[in-house]
Amino acid sequence: MIHDGVKGTARIRLRLEATADPHDNAYEAILVPAAHGQLFFKNETVEFHDTSRFTKPWSESLGRGHRESLLPQIAAEGPRGGSGVAGHTLRILRGCRVYHFHDTTPNAPVKQAGYTSDSETLHPDARNLAAFLLRLREDHPAVYQKIVRTVRSVAPFFRDFVLSEDTQERVRLRWKQTDSDTVFPAGALSDGALRFICLTTLLLQPDPPALLVLDEPELGLHPFAITILADMLRSATARSQVLAATQSVTLLDQFDVNELVVAERVDGSTQLRRPDPETLTAWLEAYSLGDLWLKNLLGGRPAPEPEQQD
Repeated sequence: MIHDGVKGTARIRLRLEATADPHDNAYEAILVPAAHGQLFFKNETVEFHDTSRFTKPWSESLGRGHRESLLPQIAAEGPRGGSGVAGHTLRILRGCRVYHFHDTTPNAPVKQAGYTSDSETLHPDARNLAAFLLRLREDHPAVYQKIVRTVRSVAPFFRDFVLSEDTQERVRLRWKQTDSDTVFPAGALSDGALRFICLTTLLLQPDPPALLVLDEPELGLHPFAITILADMLRSATARSQVLAATQSVTLLDQFDVNELVVAERVDGSTQLRRPDPETLTAWLEAYSLGDLWLKNLLGGRPAPEPEQQD
């Protein structure tokens, strides 16, 4: 992760700020390289600021020289003082989840049986999808039915999930199609349909994580399914912050320029920037965002880099 190798004052600085008016929380870590490619904390800090009462935030260093975060250890000490702020900060960080539903091979975790009790939160690879859907069907039937209807909107042959616990208290993802009593396994779904089911369950669940990060959620989806996905992404922002990385023109067309961040490789490093809406106003009157991307007016297109001089 360190740009251009370990040299000089190489370090990684991470800072996350979370605001819930009038309270602000922040977490900061500075990581520096050690021997054998490892990293250790040069500093790890938590901050708390009650903006209604104080002009400056309260800050505490958790320590230095350690290789793993001290947040869990400090938070376990109790609710007082710094340990209370550490515990609150830890809950914020654990509410940031990255999801990958790319694996749809025969041995993919989502196609295997899982424990029925493993249903509190949807895992990043959807390995507990069946158990999670079973809990939604029992505790949130309206949400469950909305998931079923949404899946039907892009796969009209789909009728419902078949979710039942076996003698070992495990459950496997199975389903039925319209006008048939045959029970099909998850492997009978196309890769795109299975990914869409995972995405629909994630985005329509009643209590999503505070931050949802999705990498290329459009993979394997029909263009119509991508438009439905965009609607669910926008709907989910009412309860979470959503960050999706995409290379899909169809998905990009569903959003506004103010919702876009362009990632580009510049001089060997990655830079993130927001396009200037004013410079694109005239173009957007005649073209969509996807069109502008294809015309290379937004950036983000691979380009040759200058050769390194010896």
